[in-house]
Amino acid sequence: MDAGTPKFRRRKADRPEEIVSAALAVFAEKGFAAAKLDDIARRAGVSKGAVYLYFETKEDVFRAVVERAILPNLSVVKAMAAAHPGPLADLLRGLAGHIAGVVETTPIGGVLKMVVGEARNFPELARVWHDELIVHALGAMAEAIRNAQARGEVKLGDPRTFALQLISPLLVGVLWRETFVPVGAQPFDLPALMRQHIDTLLGGMLTEGARA
Repeated sequence: MDAGTPKFRRRKADRPEEIVSAALAVFAEKGFAAAKLDDIARRAGVSKGAVYLYFETKEDVFRAVVERAILPNLSVVKAMAAAHPGPLADLLRGLAGHIAGVVETTPIGGVLKMVVGEARNFPELARVWHDELIVHALGAMAEAIRNAQARGEVKLGDPRTFALQLISPLLVGVLWRETFVPVGAQPFDLPALMRQHIDTLLGGMLTEGARA
């Protein structure tokens, strides 16, 4: 078995998914270091021994969370980008709305904060998040921008840098929500933040012909 694959033996078909769903919530609430397999088992409604039937370590559980609970959202984004034949502006507005909706309604933001905050002590978290999510998300966005440049819609510039510019405010907004809102800071409306950001950035990215 590949060392990067969660080590579980199939028992009841739904049990690994219940454990992964519980782990997503526990990691978002407690962080990686503080999360215990007991906490995950309790949230999933199984024994700690049942968790070990499917996963050998907490790192394996985290990898499964990324692969089973978070990657499907990325697959939707990649499919939207691949299937969109029209102007880049329409695609980016649609993607921004979808992604903002996901982070508003799931614990993914808490897991992102965990990865950022604990990567120095647990570099495997950052490695998995980068290799399984960031590389593919940036790649899909950069490819869409590269294609738009070929159509004459987007000005000259590094597509990967444009892609990072597009998603950065959402990441900052999530970290703001997870870090400062709990201690009294005024929250941001993430969908509204992204709508305003996309409109502002497109004004600088698009060629005159695409803005017409």
